[in-house]
Amino acid sequence: MSAESHKLSPQSKLIIVTAVMASLLEIIDTSIVNVAIPNMMGNLGATLEDISWVVTGYIIANAIVLPASAWLGSQIGRRVYYVTCILLFTGTSVLCGIAPNLTTLSIFRVLQGLAGGALLPTSQALIQEQFPREKAGMASAIYGMSVMIGPTLGPTLGGYLTDHFGWRSIFNINLPLGLITAALALKTVSNIPKQIHSNASKRKIDIMGLVLLTVGIGCLQYVLERGQSDDWFASRAISLCTLLAAISIPAFIYWELNHESPIVNLRLFKESPIRNGTLLMLAVGFMLYGLMFVLPVFVGRQLHYDATKTGMLFIPGALLTALCMPITGNLLKRFSPRPLILFGIIVIEVCLTMMSGFSSLTGTREIFWAMLVRGLGMAFLFVPINSAVLGAYRGEELGQAAGLLNLSRQLGGSIGIALIATLLSSVGSQYRTDLLSHVTPLTPSVQMSVRGASQAMTNKMESEVGFWNPRSGSAKMIEGRIANQVFILSFDHVLFILKICFGLSLIPLYFLRAKSSGGKAVDLGGH
Repeated sequence: MSAESHKLSPQSKLIIVTAVMASLLEIIDTSIVNVAIPNMMGNLGATLEDISWVVTGYIIANAIVLPASAWLGSQIGRRVYYVTCILLFTGTSVLCGIAPNLTTLSIFRVLQGLAGGALLPTSQALIQEQFPREKAGMASAIYGMSVMIGPTLGPTLGGYLTDHFGWRSIFNINLPLGLITAALALKTVSNIPKQIHSNASKRKIDIMGLVLLTVGIGCLQYVLERGQSDDWFASRAISLCTLLAAISIPAFIYWELNHESPIVNLRLFKESPIRNGTLLMLAVGFMLYGLMFVLPVFVGRQLHYDATKTGMLFIPGALLTALCMPITGNLLKRFSPRPLILFGIIVIEVCLTMMSGFSSLTGTREIFWAMLVRGLGMAFLFVPINSAVLGAYRGEELGQAAGLLNLSRQLGGSIGIALIATLLSSVGSQYRTDLLSHVTPLTPSVQMSVRGASQAMTNKMESEVGFWNPRSGSAKMIEGRIANQVFILSFDHVLFILKICFGLSLIPLYFLRAKSSGGKAVDLGGH
């Protein structure tokens, strides 16, 4: 095929711009709210426990819709479904911005999550369709840039808007962007050709599958999002949701495999790209969101960064990822996905090794270089994985595969955050116990620290206020040093476990095979 035939038409370019805008709208809104939570608490008179539903409700609703988006699009018509979801997302964003209380805000965020769940897989499928199969890597690179830049821009943009215009502006800004995106989608997006799913209109609506999917994924996501804050199985809600998820998810799998028109085509998991590609994307989500959760905690405690400065810390790595993704897309013309994914895994392991050595002496420079290494590795993971999985599919199967990939990334992120939060707490308790066993009034080093601190505090406080209990102050100082050391040890321990867990992604990589046009598996290892 000539280079001329590979050129995109103006219509295709406009579809790609539309899909990228829709993706950014959804992805940025996943993380933009986090930095505004303190302001929301003060304005709405809510506790941290209550306000967390603004984030949790959105993520749960999002996860429910992701795997079902292709089926919903085939039932309604992809063009109508896509445009309607963009308009609903925009409308609920405005409703969030004018919400008078926490209850209405939480309800509108759930509705926003339901509408937003369709945007990612549909946008990814639209971008993929604009390129021939041999250029699937470039399609994955374009989509990947929006997915990687979104979580980085979210906290930074959210911090700026909240500081200068109030927390409601983080929702209201979606109005002009959403209307422009909806207008572009209405003009450019078409339905999947009828011959690809000619029987779609004759299908029976899979009500039972939809119910089991909603209950199973919703409860699982709730357990992962709320488990640590609610003390896991000490909470009745967590225990009940775990039970419901344990029943609903196997029942959903059985039902879908035996239904003639399933809401999610689980038979795709018989094929190597879907089976191993979703496991690889699960590992990527686990690592990506896990680091995005634990690193802000580290820089907040050690470097005393605020939300805006923390968000800025992620930008260089995200920009490097965005710059490298087109390069990776071009490399996929010469190399198969598997060696590129292997390179990405090795680079991420180097990043995690660098971070597992962080200490109280670590500064901005060390974190900056670790983030650059992570940014390089992400470009060699996201693009080849998406290309290996989605490059062989078209039509409704492409939408199904995109939904499963996005769901696996989100579930991986929820698992990573839940595991890291739990480990920081449990491992921290153990390290604290171990350290306190060496900190007693009879320990010479403790006695020297107390005397030195007491003398310094006595001289300082007498000159400032005249009265002070130096021994009480020195004890608090030692307690602060212990807490800081406990956190550093826990952080390094968690990063070591994260490195081991991510290394397990070599297993699905080994078994990853491409789907040939004849339906047989083809080895991805060669050039």
